[in-house]
Amino acid sequence: MIMINPLRHLLTDEEFQELSRLNLLNKRVLRDIQIKRAFRELRKKGLSRDHAFEQLAESFPDLQFHTLRKIVYSVTLPEEL
Repeated sequence: MIMINPLRHLLTDEEFQELSRLNLLNKRVLRDIQIKRAFRELRKKGLSRDHAFEQLAESFPDLQFHTLRKIVYSVTLPEEL
């Protein structure tokens, strides 16, 4: 499965794909970045916090609500550094 490059401002798509192919990327961290960015986008679109979490729960059914909440409130995005 090819993952969309969540680190575009740091790596080109080709560099990202090569690192991924070599298994040099932490897939959980990349997933967490996607989750936090998705939450931010949902909030920007005007969804309430609760509805945004509901949307995330639908998109990531393998994760529990408290796990999603922990990711959203504890993960630091690369652009926040």
